[in-house]
Amino acid sequence: MSTAELAPTGTTTPGPLDPALAGRLAALVTAAPGRPRQASHAPVDGAVIGEVPTCTAEDVAEAQRRARAAQAEWAARPLAERCAVMLRYHDLVLERQEQILDVTQAETGKNRVSAFEELADVAMTARYYANTAAKHLRPTRRQGALPVLTRTVEHHHPKGLVGVISPWNYPLTLAVSDAIPALLAGNGVVLKPDAQTPFTALIAVELLFEAGLPRDLFQVVTGAGKVLGAPLIEGVEYLMFTGSTATGRIVAEQCARRLIGFSAELGGKNPMVVLADADLDKAVEGAIRACFSNSGQLCISIERMYVEDAVYDRFVPAFAERVQAMRLAAGTTWDAEMGSLVSQDQFDAVRAHVDDAVAKGARVLAGGKPRPDLGPLFYEPTVLEGVTEEMDLCRDETFGPVVAVTRVRDADEAVERANDTEYGLNASIWSSPRRGAELATRIRSGTVNVNEAYAAAWASHDAPMGGMKDSGVGRRHGAEGILKYTESQTVAVQRGLPIGPMPGLPLEKYASVMTAGLKLLKRTPFLK
Repeated sequence: MSTAELAPTGTTTPGPLDPALAGRLAALVTAAPGRPRQASHAPVDGAVIGEVPTCTAEDVAEAQRRARAAQAEWAARPLAERCAVMLRYHDLVLERQEQILDVTQAETGKNRVSAFEELADVAMTARYYANTAAKHLRPTRRQGALPVLTRTVEHHHPKGLVGVISPWNYPLTLAVSDAIPALLAGNGVVLKPDAQTPFTALIAVELLFEAGLPRDLFQVVTGAGKVLGAPLIEGVEYLMFTGSTATGRIVAEQCARRLIGFSAELGGKNPMVVLADADLDKAVEGAIRACFSNSGQLCISIERMYVEDAVYDRFVPAFAERVQAMRLAAGTTWDAEMGSLVSQDQFDAVRAHVDDAVAKGARVLAGGKPRPDLGPLFYEPTVLEGVTEEMDLCRDETFGPVVAVTRVRDADEAVERANDTEYGLNASIWSSPRRGAELATRIRSGTVNVNEAYAAAWASHDAPMGGMKDSGVGRRHGAEGILKYTESQTVAVQRGLPIGPMPGLPLEKYASVMTAGLKLLKRTPFLK
């Protein structure tokens, strides 16, 4: 076929969950008996996957009560025991991957490789924090006010109760991967997964309990964010949110009123730069992953591409031809390169952006059309040229399988154009390794991948991940990804001489002695 070939016949499409599994997962939701039920629908055909309770503010309060009651005992456990739970979880996730992938695909419509990326990230996050939590959380000696005489130690205590609001696009990993370090730090967690994808979150949580996590410590409430978001924020000491920038501003205001900390990964309009010294064959394949993984419904996916003039006429046709040949399919086949969009709203938003751009003069180099023959929410991976400022997709996040390609004179113009956005979440540069690394530091983005799409930075769990500008607040991963869930405390023990004036010593003399001491300390090595 000329655009987006069908995958081989015989593909198995995930259908409704086994009733026993659906019932078992739904029972993990904290809800009073008799609550109305809400259905989760499969994007590929609209079938009902299963039903979960529609929770209320009262259910949120009960979930918070239970988690808070369990938190103190959990925090008192040796850290090694908490880490052992997460290492068992790592193994369970990998062992049960077939069922987890089936549930994830059924609820999201994504292709199997994109679902596996989520699963692998969950396992990697659990392993990383289980192996490093002791290093991040241990008491740390700090320089005291007076060398030798002041012994100062920094401690980290759990916040108490952490709220997590996770999105529909990566409902497996973002439901639990931010919760894992919060739990290891000694906190309880209340999760509100997106209403479109509750079962994917619930199967991830169920395995935590099987790994040994106390049942009451991790609570789940299901329903609309407009109903549950505010009461969730009202009853926690810290909030982790992943979603749109618009909603992130609302969340930030609610957290600010309570003076609680929060972290948010928000929107992006991420750029990719292809320079003349890039390996163009690798850049083409990297661009496929960068733009169309998870059907482009990825906060860190690429929506803008700047190609140096010297290679534009070689790279762009090759990229467009490769996009034309991509394999789209519903179901569990591993060779489908892209799946469905998740909802009618998302489908309509992608179509509106493309139609608006074409109506205003953009040229379609590949894709640009729905694919109802594959499913109601399939949209072809799309490459546009000639996108200008008056077009909606020029600056607004599309969050779908659409990328705009633009010719630039040189690297300096590419960096300038890449930075010309209110967002700053992720970027990708294709060039020689040394040159790419140098240019990366000039791009105002939380993560920059050189000769990779997004996975190199994202999967470097020891390094922070998050957004600059309107793309977020705070970071996940690395030391900050666990320390943000703690309260730091300084304990200083003074020995021998006091820091203040000694009895009987005139204050003027005290000031003179202190002045001499401060001058001496300027030339004294750092001492703890």
